[in-house]
Amino acid sequence: MAKQPTLAKAKKKDEELTFKWEGTDKRGTRVKGELRGTHQNLIKAELRRQGIIPLSVKKKAKPLFTLGDKIVPKDIMLFTRQLCTMLSSGIAVVQALDMVGHSNRKTKVKELVLDVKAEVESGTALSKAFAKHHLYFNDLYCSLVHAGEEAGVLEVLLDKIATYLEKSEALKAKVKKALTYPAIVLVFAFVVTAILLLFVIPTFEDLFKGFGAELPALTRFVIELSAAFQKYWYLILGAPVFAVVGFLEARKRSRTFYQWLDRMVLQLPLIGDLIATSANARFARTLSTLFSGGVPLVDAMVSVAGATGNYVYEKAVLDMRDSVSIGQQLNFAMRQSSLFPDMVVQMVAIGEEAGSLGDMLAKVADFYEADVDAKVDALTTMIEPLLMAFLAGVVGTLVIAMYLPIFKLASAV
Repeated sequence: MAKQPTLAKAKKKDEELTFKWEGTDKRGTRVKGELRGTHQNLIKAELRRQGIIPLSVKKKAKPLFTLGDKIVPKDIMLFTRQLCTMLSSGIAVVQALDMVGHSNRKTKVKELVLDVKAEVESGTALSKAFAKHHLYFNDLYCSLVHAGEEAGVLEVLLDKIATYLEKSEALKAKVKKALTYPAIVLVFAFVVTAILLLFVIPTFEDLFKGFGAELPALTRFVIELSAAFQKYWYLILGAPVFAVVGFLEARKRSRTFYQWLDRMVLQLPLIGDLIATSANARFARTLSTLFSGGVPLVDAMVSVAGATGNYVYEKAVLDMRDSVSIGQQLNFAMRQSSLFPDMVVQMVAIGEEAGSLGDMLAKVADFYEADVDAKVDALTTMIEPLLMAFLAGVVGTLVIAMYLPIFKLASAV
């Protein structure tokens, strides 16, 4: 007799959907819930297997707005830590995935985890199940999971991945903090200036028409600027938006522009040093995690290149990989690139000689992550008064320009 198909063993010929169901259990109590599957019949079969008589099975309507439901790196970080904790507690992989998936409030994360669970249930290795969702689980992630499966220490490697992702996200947040704050203040200054030019200056202009005297040069300039702003406001307000969108699109679509931009960023005062320090920290942390996880050095450096976050460092790491693949020591390859500080090269050399490269790279990563933190604080402390002075200067100039004629009239009286 053929076995009745169930959700767990059904092949995903079609895209899995979420179904809302209602039914009665063995005691006649009305129950309801949600299940994922490819067809209503499979949902009904699964419910009957569980001793529930299905009364209603309907596709769950997709929400009209999914703002905030997008899967972000932080979601993968939390998922990894949760999965690691459950496996360390002795829970089986499939059961752990099921628990993590159903406990997640984000619909897309829930669907992703349950898709991975379905793949594992069908006999696919966990690393290969992750690899089918490459958008969320990169080569580094899958390589470490595969190494954990091969060595029988999956929970240990998941702990390394979770720690790596936590430190990586913390580092990104620090760099973003340093770059975002000035942008916010500049946008605020632009908005305040626009409000003054559009609504405040015209009021003063009407007042000055009754003076019957020549206005100061600064006042005339501001009034003319206000007139131009009122006439071409859509162009002036739209230009920054167009510039930002164009910049982001060019960076995303043009590899040449992306490469040029990454080179130029490293030349900027203050910011360039911060980006370089961040790239060194990412290089050390990623290579330490992969190498300690049992991934061969040459294979690991492919993932390390993409994790540095800058094209210049990415190219340098790939060139270093070529040198290492023909037998050259890593510290010699790093010295030839001239991108890495002497301290990093020396630590790597000591690690290679002592057979503790992973540990040495972890110490380098700790040092540079702390250095990034210090640089962000110093940069914020330095920039904050400068931006405040700039904002005060812009607004103050407009205010003075409007009150100069009043002062001039008062002195004439």
